[in-house]
Amino acid sequence: MASANVSEFTDSNFEAEVLGSDKPVLVDFWAEWCMPCKILAPTIDEVADANVGTIKAGKVDIDSNNAIAVKYGISAIPTVIIFNKGEIAKKFVGLTKKEDLEAAIAEMS
Repeated sequence: MASANVSEFTDSNFEAEVLGSDKPVLVDFWAEWCMPCKILAPTIDEVADANVGTIKAGKVDIDSNNAIAVKYGISAIPTVIIFNKGEIAKKFVGLTKKEDLEAAIAEMS
């Protein structure tokens, strides 16, 4: 079960929820058929739960939200991008360790 602290970002809400956020936003680009994405999902949930109030976290299903995936050049998944003040602050491609995500978030506070 996904964490209540992980939102669903879409082509229609991405600008308001991510680019317009006053907090750093961790965005997991994934797809239902992607096994590494499923392996990464619990890590995303843990990071979101551990950083409530510090960051916003969410997922973009690239199959349903292709415009955002194209805009950010997502060519491999999972890709995790951390946005800060509407700009890309960090980008991770492939399975990423919780510690690496936590370190990237800590750099922004």
